Amino acid sequence: MIEQRNLILAIVLSVAILLGFQFLYEMPRQEQQRTQQATQQPTSPQPTTQQPAGAPPVPVPGGTTTPAAQPGAPAPAMLSTALRADALAKAPRVTLQSPRLGGSISLLGGRIDDVTLSDYRETVQPNSRNIALLSPPGTSDAFFTESGWVAGETGTLLPDRDTLWRASRDTLPAGGSVTLSWNNDQGLAFERIFALDANFMLTVTDRVSNTADKPVTLYPYALISRTGTPPTLGFYILHEGLLGVFGGSLKELTYKDVAEKKKVEQKTRGGWLGITDKYWLVALIPDQQKDVQTRFTHATPDRIDRYQVDFTGEAVTVPAGGGTETTTRMFIGAKQVKLLDAYGTDLKIDRFDLAVDWGWFYFLTKPIFFMLEMFAAWLGNFGLAILALTVVIKLILFPLANKSYRAMSKLKILQPEMMKLRERFGEDKVRLNQEMMALYKREKANPAAGCLPILVQIPIFFALYKVLFVTIEMRHAPFYGWIKDLSDQDPTTVFNLFGLIPWDPGVVPVIGPFLLLGAWPLIMGVTMYFQQMLNPQPPDPVQAKLFQLMPIMFTFLLANFAAGLVIYWAWNNVLSMAQQWVIMRQAEKDAAKKPGGAAKAGKT
Repeated sequence: MIEQRNLILAIVLSVAILLGFQFLYEMPRQEQQRTQQATQQPTSPQPTTQQPAGAPPVPVPGGTTTPAAQPGAPAPAMLSTALRADALAKAPRVTLQSPRLGGSISLLGGRIDDVTLSDYRETVQPNSRNIALLSPPGTSDAFFTESGWVAGETGTLLPDRDTLWRASRDTLPAGGSVTLSWNNDQGLAFERIFALDANFMLTVTDRVSNTADKPVTLYPYALISRTGTPPTLGFYILHEGLLGVFGGSLKELTYKDVAEKKKVEQKTRGGWLGITDKYWLVALIPDQQKDVQTRFTHATPDRIDRYQVDFTGEAVTVPAGGGTETTTRMFIGAKQVKLLDAYGTDLKIDRFDLAVDWGWFYFLTKPIFFMLEMFAAWLGNFGLAILALTVVIKLILFPLANKSYRAMSKLKILQPEMMKLRERFGEDKVRLNQEMMALYKREKANPAAGCLPILVQIPIFFALYKVLFVTIEMRHAPFYGWIKDLSDQDPTTVFNLFGLIPWDPGVVPVIGPFLLLGAWPLIMGVTMYFQQMLNPQPPDPVQAKLFQLMPIMFTFLLANFAAGLVIYWAWNNVLSMAQQWVIMRQAEKDAAKKPGGAAKAGKT
């Protein structure tokens, strides 16, 4: 039993150290970095851009193949921090008309630089703004996609960021398409056809016709450009930044990684690449049957961080009187699990589901998510789904828990005998341990069995935490009462009497996060305390005191966790108490039936 308590305490202290480091060091440090990024301009030098042998240069973010301005000579088209509305008004546009996507396509450059998500708002408030995912060049947070051609030889006039395209219609409805056209007056006619599905996928077909008297060599390309380093949550369990699947393997690079390496290249066939936030993804999906050269790059052409994800296809020679086309798909939207899975299956996109950061416990997190979603569909609420999932997990673990609780009940019954041995051999530690082991063997008791349910539930706990933290389906999912978002922490706190006092304890330096102690963490702590009362208490007074502190420690540690996770833990404690009480009562009855057992059972 001593080994059991030590193991439990080691787990608790490990979690405490881990979370303490996160809240007391990592989060303040990250907040300081964000403040510095907002008030200072980076001073890193302009990197030298090297292209693979034989390939033409890919356009710089939002521009042509002309090199970006050097530090001290800002690029005039990108320096402005105009308001979004002003930037959008600078070019004629084709309006996106979809139940799920709003925004427009700019005819200046023929790029997608204005996308809002109709289903998602910034906060739980119904009047908050819709999520604006893409923004046009000229804004401080420019974020857009481009596609087209780069020339294999100099002198070929191609459409660039200043090209004004002509559109076949003013709107692009879901299920429809729009054609942009432009002629270089040198024998090359270009078309860019945008098609939009009912969700978040656009198909972009770039077509060129050669009416000149000689062939021309072109390379297809597509890119995603993002201006500025966006604020990230900075959690070690969540990837935010650049990513892609190449050769069946996921590659993830943080913004810091790309800024340090400047350029990361890889040749591949199939797969996809993009930029991800916690819930949102902008991704390029090239032709899955063709080889492409992919790049993750970082530059500071005007002392502002620019991140770019792009690919270049193989050279295409367009003969005189001939034509060619290339198709790229662009995902711009929310990382809905079933939608990503469907795209991956229907469009044969390799491992597209890995856009969601399932983590190391992939084999647990994804099944748990699907079970939660199934229960939510039946019960109409993700909070109720968590309660139902907890019951299922308890049923699955019942054989193990049943064995464990029986072992714990046996230890509790044996406590009087153990106390006698401690009084008799307390000074002789070797003899005491020998007598304890003999008692365990004689009564067929296992002092380590009680920790098995805890060990088994640790990966389940972290898997559920991961699901609640990273899946868009949990975002702003309400429960009953004051819980409006199961993916966020309990918004109440006992330190302002649950909102009766107009004061935010979270602003207190250092300990602020631990003062946000809501109602559900308190409920969880109470259930943990009563569950502990059913367990055999450590005979050592120091260990007994530490054991009694565990509910208090967990109450504060879990206060900043997602409310859904705390609800799971509290409900799991209630179910465990019921199961444990029944098993222990039965064990005491069985012990009382044995010769000499009534005295033992009566003393517990």
